[in-house]
Amino acid sequence: MKLSPSKLNSFLMLKLPSAWLCGVRVKHIDKTQCEVTVKHWWINQNPFNSMYFAVQAMAAELSTGALVMNEIQKHDVKISMLVAQNKSVFSKKATGRITFNCYDGQAISAAVHETIRTGEGVTLWMKSVGVNEEVVQVSLFDFEWTVRRK
Repeated sequence: MKLSPSKLNSFLMLKLPSAWLCGVRVKHIDKTQCEVTVKHWWINQNPFNSMYFAVQAMAAELSTGALVMNEIQKHDVKISMLVAQNKSVFSKKATGRITFNCYDGQAISAAVHETIRTGEGVTLWMKSVGVNEEVVQVSLFDFEWTVRRK
């Protein structure tokens, strides 16, 4: 089954309703890149009238995690995935529509192939950059994903 934005957004509604209710949506996914957007509005704002950091984290994590899921589903091997660590930097108030992009599809492909080949767990850092409508960076997230053959 090939992952698509509509399948991932349905998954959000059913399995991660808090992200879906906050407006997190997958706009594009392919083998190398995933784009996720979220619009600032009253349900996802902080007391300072900008987007709450956790909403940005949900969107950023989805942009990386969808690439991991996309790669895993290509193989007939059971593979677990887990975020081990994350780091974030916030550089500007997040207002309007924020777009998170991760371009680490090739890196996760290599990690999944390595865990299939060796049976050992593999970790890698994946980056997601959040920009506003003026294409100004508002936040940067790094997630350390672990993949391991079950």
